[in-house]
Amino acid sequence: MNRPQAQLKIRISQGKTVAMGPGKADLLEAIISCGSISSAAKQMKMSYKRAWDLIDELNKSFNQPLVMTSPGGKHGGGAKITEFGQYILDNYRSLIAKTYHVAEAELIN
Repeated sequence: MNRPQAQLKIRISQGKTVAMGPGKADLLEAIISCGSISSAAKQMKMSYKRAWDLIDELNKSFNQPLVMTSPGGKHGGGAKITEFGQYILDNYRSLIAKTYHVAEAELIN
């Protein structure tokens, strides 16, 4: 009988706010690949407002922004991950990988 694969979902909280979690990390990666919050939201099948709210939480959770935006209009807008945002994303993904490695034996049994 096949058992479902166990998963860890690591969230880093600041007070009652989730400063970083799997969904926010995925959203940052979508912004990197799409270049805009709107396109990233579509890719992730979420509303633009939800994506914007998550970005706002991310930016307010740290001492500097993770995402910078430029207004739309005639020449188009966009969003990009700051150098600090990339640092936070890389470190979060590294934490996940290390945690899985350490917990692998427990998750399999």
